[in-house]
Amino acid sequence: MARPIWSGILSFGLVSVPVSLYAATEDHTVHFRQIQRGTSDRVRNLRVNERTGEEVAFGDIVKGFETAEGEYVVVEPEELDQISPGRSKTIEITGFVDLDQVKPIFFDKTYYLGPKGKEYGKVYTLLQKALEQANRAGIAMFSMRGKEYLTAVRAENGILTAHTMHFADEVRDPHHEIGNLPDGDTAVSDRELTMAEQLIEMLAVDWNPDDYHDTFEQKVHELIAAKQSGADYAAPEAAPRPSNVIDLMDILSRSLESAGRPAGAAGAAEAGEAGEPGAEAPARGGRTAGKGAAGRKAPATGSSGGRSAGKGAGKSAGTSAAKSAGKGAGKTAPAAEDLSQLTKAELYRRAGELDIPHRSTMTRDQLQAALEETAARAGDGPAAKPRRHLRAAS
Repeated sequence: MARPIWSGILSFGLVSVPVSLYAATEDHTVHFRQIQRGTSDRVRNLRVNERTGEEVAFGDIVKGFETAEGEYVVVEPEELDQISPGRSKTIEITGFVDLDQVKPIFFDKTYYLGPKGKEYGKVYTLLQKALEQANRAGIAMFSMRGKEYLTAVRAENGILTAHTMHFADEVRDPHHEIGNLPDGDTAVSDRELTMAEQLIEMLAVDWNPDDYHDTFEQKVHELIAAKQSGADYAAPEAAPRPSNVIDLMDILSRSLESAGRPAGAAGAAEAGEAGEPGAEAPARGGRTAGKGAAGRKAPATGSSGGRSAGKGAGKSAGTSAAKSAGKGAGKTAPAAEDLSQLTKAELYRRAGELDIPHRSTMTRDQLQAALEETAARAGDGPAAKPRRHLRAAS
């Protein structure tokens, strides 16, 4: 069990509970020692008087605040101790704020809060559940290790956590810090925005922190192991180059294809922008809408990315993702097949073709279930039935 780094009283109103503060994170950074090249001799940092070049003992060092070049106001360590917050034993919550109102930039470091004994479990649980239900955080000031902290106490995963926060004057204004931010007049076309949104939705994933690792730390360990064994170490690939703004549409189209969207869908959008009769840029969600009763195009995209277009009656033959033809035409369900072999990106694309609601928030299994339910409602039966051509509603 970890040792607490602080113990005291957490209070709100007349309610108080003894708590202990624990570190919530740990640093796995690879640490190196400084040695002289060609030797195994450690190199140490010394406190040296820059005028005389002589080493200065730690006890002879005081703090100085520079008021002008070469002029200092000297402050002794004990003078700082007299005005420091000391070892406060209370986290006193003075108000509760809506968590949605607190921008992430204000949060600094996270700590776990635990009850100091089992006899305080009920009060602890009461505050934890109340904060969770209200989606609020208690704001408090408390002192630790000679420093005062603005702190937010909130409920997370069945426990209380304390987040030290930055004060308002510690948060920099990005418009003062960054000199080349785009202004509000920067033009982005609707088509570019639509394709970018489609790419974001197709690459949507469920948040799982275990899927992400410190790859730099891993590469450092691999480099050390390779040098220790005398083996060669292959350097990682170079960083990607910045996108050429002139070729932005081409880059977006290729990005959609690599994410699982068929090349035909992007091609249809390009034809629509070029003014091809009966074609229109894709609507949000990846669907293509035809113009007029005649000359409609209904792209039906299979796993190989082929397209077929029907005119007039709006017939379309699809392999696994048939689309309806034109505005007002009924949406068709995907041909019966085993959807369990498809990736989430492929399932999401098909859900977009059928305009299944809330698809961007679904997991892979939920997308599959929604597609199978849509197919069943359209009369395709279980996914295990043989494939058959679909007839678009006229």
